[in-house]
Amino acid sequence: MTDFSAWTQACQARVERVLAEWLPPSDIAPKRLHEAMRYAVLGGGKRVRPLLAFAAGEVTGAAVEQVQHAAAAVELIHAYSLVHDDMPAMDDDALRRGKPTVHVEFDEATALLVGDALQSLAFEILAAQPLGGDATRQIGMIGALARACGSRGMAGGQAIDLANVGKALDLTELEFMHIHKTGALIRASVLLGAECGRLSAPDRAALDHYAKCIGLAFQIVDDVLDAEVPTATLGKTAGKDAANNKPTYVSLLGAARARELAFELRADACAALDPLGPTARRLRELADFVVERTF
Repeated sequence: MTDFSAWTQACQARVERVLAEWLPPSDIAPKRLHEAMRYAVLGGGKRVRPLLAFAAGEVTGAAVEQVQHAAAAVELIHAYSLVHDDMPAMDDDALRRGKPTVHVEFDEATALLVGDALQSLAFEILAAQPLGGDATRQIGMIGALARACGSRGMAGGQAIDLANVGKALDLTELEFMHIHKTGALIRASVLLGAECGRLSAPDRAALDHYAKCIGLAFQIVDDVLDAEVPTATLGKTAGKDAANNKPTYVSLLGAARARELAFELRADACAALDPLGPTARRLRELADFVVERTF
């Protein structure tokens, strides 16, 4: 079996090819919009959500040729959320993945349309490709992704975040916010990858608990990195959370305790995978990557 680094590179290259094929070419009308869509998606990012989809697919014996489309769909949703989050009405950031954000490189109206178009393309992919061999299950996957990025998921979490700037949240309130803002799409990534194969009810419960823990751990590490790592390493503006007076795990717990909590969540996540045996190897490795990453 290939090592983790080789596996991640292969999965990242695969999803990059699928994304490049699905994104409209920049030489067809409307050219500026299509150019901006490709700018927002291709050639950057860790592709954590697609990696989680591929890893979950290994647990359920899913064909990688099917998982790759689910992986592309969740990455498009993630990319759209970044484009909108960076806009002046939201987080007002000028740097993403080491280059100017979409509204800076193009303009605000184009950035708004890019996000809209990427979101719709994600659902077009899920509707167009056979996933898991069962139409009812595929409709359920489309519904799951819709919930994950809507008011009961990512968009709702962002609304809670914006409403609490300058406020002190307790740990339960902070967790509630990030279960929606960050965790919902991570949970959907794991679920969609797994649903491309043979997924039993007990395995679904185990995978969802894993994903819930990893989603929170991912956000905690993001908060720590924002506080401790320079802009050049992050590829986005460092220190934005503190500058904007946002409630974070670091502002509530301090960086050291926040790191400890991330490690506790990793242990909880991996314990949930115990019944799945060696098929969950990549998910365990991804848990390590999420918690130990430095960018």
